Amino acid sequence: MDTHTCVIIRLHMRHSIAGSKRRGLSIDERNLCTFKCCCEGLNCTSSWLTPDYPCFPIQYIAVAPAFPDHSTMRFISCTYRKCAPRAAQIFLICATWFCSVGRSTSVTNEAPRLAFYFGTKTRYEEVNPFLLTNPLLVTRKQDLLPNTCTPLQVVSVIRHGTRYPTKKQIMKLKKMYSLIQKSESKSELVKELQSWDMWYEDWMDGQLVKKGEEDMKNLAYRLASLFPALFTVDKFLKYKMSFITSSKHRCVDSTKAFIRGLAHSYFRLPQPTEDEKTDITCREPVVNDTLMRFFDHCERFVVQVEDNDTAMYELDKFKEGPEMRRVLQKISTLLDIPVHELNADLIQVAFFTCSFELAINNVINSSWCSLFDEEDAKVLEYLNDLKQYWKRGYGFDINRRSSCSLFQHLFHLLDTTVSESKRSQQISVPVAMHFGHAETLLPLLALMGLFKDEKPLTADNFATKYGHQFRSGRIVPYASNLLFVLYHCDLAESPEEEYQVQMLLNENLLPFPHSQQSVCLFDDLKKQYSHLLDSCHVIEECELTKAAHTSEDEL
Repeated sequence: MDTHTCVIIRLHMRHSIAGSKRRGLSIDERNLCTFKCCCEGLNCTSSWLTPDYPCFPIQYIAVAPAFPDHSTMRFISCTYRKCAPRAAQIFLICATWFCSVGRSTSVTNEAPRLAFYFGTKTRYEEVNPFLLTNPLLVTRKQDLLPNTCTPLQVVSVIRHGTRYPTKKQIMKLKKMYSLIQKSESKSELVKELQSWDMWYEDWMDGQLVKKGEEDMKNLAYRLASLFPALFTVDKFLKYKMSFITSSKHRCVDSTKAFIRGLAHSYFRLPQPTEDEKTDITCREPVVNDTLMRFFDHCERFVVQVEDNDTAMYELDKFKEGPEMRRVLQKISTLLDIPVHELNADLIQVAFFTCSFELAINNVINSSWCSLFDEEDAKVLEYLNDLKQYWKRGYGFDINRRSSCSLFQHLFHLLDTTVSESKRSQQISVPVAMHFGHAETLLPLLALMGLFKDEKPLTADNFATKYGHQFRSGRIVPYASNLLFVLYHCDLAESPEEEYQVQMLLNENLLPFPHSQQSVCLFDDLKKQYSHLLDSCHVIEECELTKAAHTSEDEL
């Protein structure tokens, strides 16, 4: 029987986000249209994409035996037997995955050229590229302690998964987009940006996206696979696992997604019915902002750093420095927008839009990305790192010391487990998961002395400092995670060696800063941080009247 090549219809989605919300449609993948092949007498088949998006045809192309240029069309063709309605003779819709009218966008399992420079907006896959191919792959089992040591407990701090831009970022993007709309440039890039669909809306305001849920589900599966003796269905059902979260919706939703990943992906427990969903309150995450958003509860941090304009002196200086002026002038020329109408914040939000398109929708080569090359990206990464350094890292001592309560809480969990083990008691909390923000992890890591550069990051040392240790995109991408793994070693040569600890950052072994070794005796670790465990009292540290704490690392 004869076969025919399908007619290809290029589709572009024009519905509004608000309209999607009213109709109850998910908008996390709103740039996606469905690939669908329908023939009379045959079942309608579609790809892995949801078919619910209303896509409207804007271009019809009859495909001859020779395909169009795939590098520009990205169309999918299929063949079928003569089965279409008579009046149409041949009718089939084959839509591309991405249907935007911008310049060639594509989906890939390779990292695009700018992906490593997005700072705190970096995908988790950039620090573990193998996850692009297999998001459930575990690669670190060989690095853990030998079989003579048994894991007793995992204590973790996890950043939420991929999210939408915040309302403040969306407002800046709208301003940048408005300037581009007014541009009279005839360049292809400007035309593409002008035709780009401004789909971000204020109500999104940092909410977790579908990709962020998958980040958490996959992380849960991998951590459980890494430590199967701790992540057991028995411990899960008997509520031996604790889940504490920040009150922010993206963190609460991340925690719930992590729990679902354990329950249904790893343990293969059946999905609960509507009646049963009200009976799992014991497994609902516990909101504790005192722990997970300690910075909001530290008056000295809020007054001296958060609300103090002069605290960001180095950041503001870099915004006006030669590196940023060069990027500013370049973007002004590309977009034909007067340079005085642009500023560092608008350039940065354009760069972040490239990152959001990649992280949320997996779009590479977005028109927003085409504005920048790698040298620009390095400057903009350093701009973001300066902010994180002075606001959340080593810039001011209160940044770090405000996290003492969380640090002490984590060590109390480990200490309690050691005591229970010594008394041959059942471990009360073998798995303790804490979900927060980049702003939760960075001060904690700095408190422990990790990723500390010899000299502080300043506006003047970009040229000599690039390649610095404190690179937020490598440390706290979306879904970043810090794990303390406590082991009991049966064949220890001395009682001191019986309990040992390893740290993992983003599922990779993290050397302890005092020894540069990947394993530490628990007693030695307590001694190393005794000054924080015994003398860092967060109530006193955060009192506004307290004199600034001095130490050899104070800047």
